[in-house]
Amino acid sequence: MNDYINYIPSNTPDFQTELAEKLAEFAPEAIADGKIDVEKLKELLNGDADESNERFGLFWPGKKRALRAAQQPTTATLKPDVENSKDWDTTKNVFIEGDNLEVLKVLQKHYHGKIKMIYIDPPYNTGKDFVYPDNFKEGLGTYLEWTKQVNEEGQKLSTNSESEGRYHSNWLNMIYPRLKLARNLLTDDGVIFISISDDEYGNLRKCLDEVFGESNFEGSIHWRRRHNQPNDPTKLIGIVAEHILVYARNSRALKKSGVGKLPLTGKFSNPDGDPRGPWNSKPWKVGTGQGGSRYSITTPAGNVYEEVWMGEERTFLAYLEDSRIVFPNGGAGFPRKKQFQSERAEKGQSATNWFTHEIFGSNQEGTSEVEELFEAKGLFDNPKPTKLLENLIRLGNLKDNDIVLDFFSGSSTTAHATLKLNAEDGENRRHIQVQLPEPTPENSEARKAGYSTISELSRERIRRAGEKIRQDFSEQLSKRNTPLDVGFRAYQLSDTSFSKWQVSSDTPANELEQHLLELRESANDNATPADLFVELLLKQGYSLTEDIGDVSIAGLDFKTVLDADGDVAVLAYLDEHSKPTLDQLREIADSKPVRFVILEDCFQGDDELKTNLVQICKTNGIELWTA
Repeated sequence: MNDYINYIPSNTPDFQTELAEKLAEFAPEAIADGKIDVEKLKELLNGDADESNERFGLFWPGKKRALRAAQQPTTATLKPDVENSKDWDTTKNVFIEGDNLEVLKVLQKHYHGKIKMIYIDPPYNTGKDFVYPDNFKEGLGTYLEWTKQVNEEGQKLSTNSESEGRYHSNWLNMIYPRLKLARNLLTDDGVIFISISDDEYGNLRKCLDEVFGESNFEGSIHWRRRHNQPNDPTKLIGIVAEHILVYARNSRALKKSGVGKLPLTGKFSNPDGDPRGPWNSKPWKVGTGQGGSRYSITTPAGNVYEEVWMGEERTFLAYLEDSRIVFPNGGAGFPRKKQFQSERAEKGQSATNWFTHEIFGSNQEGTSEVEELFEAKGLFDNPKPTKLLENLIRLGNLKDNDIVLDFFSGSSTTAHATLKLNAEDGENRRHIQVQLPEPTPENSEARKAGYSTISELSRERIRRAGEKIRQDFSEQLSKRNTPLDVGFRAYQLSDTSFSKWQVSSDTPANELEQHLLELRESANDNATPADLFVELLLKQGYSLTEDIGDVSIAGLDFKTVLDADGDVAVLAYLDEHSKPTLDQLREIADSKPVRFVILEDCFQGDDELKTNLVQICKTNGIELWTA
């Protein structure tokens, strides 16, 4: 009987175990007594294995522990927060409140290999901003207390100041496990952008080389974040720019799928009234050291130039016939080729590693955007401008239904930019935001305005941005085939809603046995059916935006997930206080769900009923799952 029942796992994937299983598949001779024989693996690798203890890399105190933090499974879940959501039933966007290390683990099951782009703006480790401490104990309690970020009164305890020692190590121990988990989520042609200042730039670059591979480094963008010139007599070098490190999940796959382009820039005009519209021009003469074809060209003024030109003579003559060649200086100058704005705009242009504030925005512009939305000042410190994120999304080459993830959401500029770009070009990109409910400073403008946490403020930014975009782009939006999605489903990170899973993996066997004996019910009393259902869906690998509904069958209440055709993909019975009858189970099977989920305690110890359900599901080709 048990062979036909699928048991929902209590925690997220165990990457150490999965890695061992993959090694066993590729190199079974390296497995001895169920364990990896490291020496045998070295023999198999032969010259590909490094025998030396000396090697190039980035090492710091706590690195091994940080790696274990990424690999350690969690029983944490995400609880639906419908009250703080916008357009829950229709939206495909997500906002998650919680510690991003745990959230990234929860996302692994469904979103592994499904995120096209990640952008993060983590703490820069300036000594003033908070850096998550080196605390990797499993089990949440409340995640604010779990991360030791605030005391019982909700006040922030500390920042990562240089006087505390292991200044850089603390920061690396925070970012390293998060990057390991983030890489897993990217599609094969996915890309990650990370904003960083000078303080940790060098360490982050080496860390990314290790996590993503040096061959997947795509570039380091220098973004001029301010347009005014600093005049600080205490500094030798004034800071006007910061860095954006760019890595691909797989550079070959990225190039194969096509890299993103930026909108065309430059000045265009139409002095000769060309019916093809505005144009600019570039020299037909080849620069020094470049290849081309040598031949003579006679200008309208009679000048004869024999030079090395960009294309062959027949190509030049074809362009000349098509009025694509101009001769400046009254027809006496060197020929130049017309470039029409309409033609170049379709192709866009490649990015460079220098982002100017005129095109990509500035911190001042980002601040103004927030002030305009909230009609208040000082709510966020140095928010990124939407121009910057819009262009990064373009570079990421995101199209319909592609997902961008930001797990240091902050002011939710990434969400705002995604919605705005969708309105501009008609696409339907999706976004996932993750933000810790870090308390706003007690006397801050945000606290005075009624926002007690950054996550509250962040969600409100998305709401207001969506409404403004609907107003600003009303004409374009009226022509869309599908409505612009400006909503989001809100979730909160919490410990599992199932009592039997609320046990740390390092709990001694005798304590674990006692815990199981004391259990009376599977689910917590304060957990709603929606809480239970979302957790079970996540642990089975479903997304956070499934079409969830309610249905009554044979007098019983069920939660459902519908597929794209409106058929029942998942049917779940979650009331452990009401044991279904055999006739009711038969009627349930008649609804032909693809998958049926039932809590173990719903049987209330009736093994005969359980056996009958197995046979009913088997006969009707229904997957049976229990928890």
